[in-house]
Amino acid sequence: MKNVKPTVPLLAVSFFAADIQAGVGPFLGIYLQAHGWTPDRIGTVLTIGGIVGMLVTTPAGALVDATAYRRTVVAAASALSIVAAIVIWFFQGFWPVTLSQIATAIAGATMGPALAGLTLGMVGRHNFDRQYGRNQVANHAGNIAAAALSGWLGAWLGIPYVFALSAAFGVGCVIAALWIPARSVHRHFARGLAKQDDDEASEIRADSVHVLLRNRPLLVLAAALAAFNLGNSAMLPLYSLAVAATHTADPSHVTAANIVISQVVMLVVAACASRAIRRWGFWWIILVTLATLPLRAVTAAFVAPPSGIVPVQVFDGLGAGLQSVAVPALVVHLLHGSGRVNLGQGAVQGVQAAGACFSPMLGGWLAHLYGYPVAFLALGSLSTLAFVIWIGYGRQVRGACDTRRDELTKLADLDSSTLLP
Repeated sequence: MKNVKPTVPLLAVSFFAADIQAGVGPFLGIYLQAHGWTPDRIGTVLTIGGIVGMLVTTPAGALVDATAYRRTVVAAASALSIVAAIVIWFFQGFWPVTLSQIATAIAGATMGPALAGLTLGMVGRHNFDRQYGRNQVANHAGNIAAAALSGWLGAWLGIPYVFALSAAFGVGCVIAALWIPARSVHRHFARGLAKQDDDEASEIRADSVHVLLRNRPLLVLAAALAAFNLGNSAMLPLYSLAVAATHTADPSHVTAANIVISQVVMLVVAACASRAIRRWGFWWIILVTLATLPLRAVTAAFVAPPSGIVPVQVFDGLGAGLQSVAVPALVVHLLHGSGRVNLGQGAVQGVQAAGACFSPMLGGWLAHLYGYPVAFLALGSLSTLAFVIWIGYGRQVRGACDTRRDELTKLADLDSSTLLP
């Protein structure tokens, strides 16, 4: 075990964190629907959890910047997800389910900035996108394993056993986080300061938090992703409900298939994302991800379930797989050297969550009032706003990326050549 590279337990954390970050939303919808819940009520509970996640993500990023105990942050978030899974197993009332979703949201919101901080502190700025791409491959593999096992457990033993699996993944994440050698994470580089751990303390100062508001490309990125997530986040749970409403297939199998298909595509795309970013640049890659939403929405609306499962989820995998690497890497590119990188990660994810948290409620109400096809088309139309924002400020974003590239070459970085293949 002494010869194991510290990136190996980091990959293990990413694998087990998959179920914590994704949660059991699609299976929870099926579970609650079987207990007499309506789509609008289910959407409301998911939205409450989303609002909490939105509010917690930015403070979580600030915590990851401020503390040297980033492994403990991951372990604590994992423990919270275990408690949430146990609550759902035993209680199906409105408030117990709502409280469990709040706990799940806090755990998931914390995990994103924490994993970014661990990665940056381990491999440095230059190789961040490469290692984070590997993290995401492990993360999507974890999602595939969790979804496949959840589908089997849900079909043969019952949906409640899906929540037991979620708790098991939480335990695995705690163990993997504590397996990471504490000294392998450089505390200053982990927050985006090009300083060694033994540098003079008086020379180590982070920029004001206002650096986020002054960074126009960062604001453009957050706004475009908020509009994208407002339309995209409800697609998977809503499509699972649409399939369940037709009674043409087992809901557990269909929900698992939805997740597995998209996660397989995400895994392949994440493995190639770093090379794609270095060849074509951040702006073009993120533009491609925004284009997947209208394609997904039209397919969901006009291809009857379950026949549309594969194309709907392939589009999801393409967009989410690229975003899972490109967005954190772009935040590092824009903020490295400020000491506020993980705060920036949390802020961008928080604004994304601001769009995502209203998506289930919007989709649920539209489906309840007008039917599923109208709901899918309405959600997909929100891609227009994301395009307007990203294309309208495209020149400014690309210019800032080029300027930062020159600035970053002058900053010290970690030598992580022995950690990467």
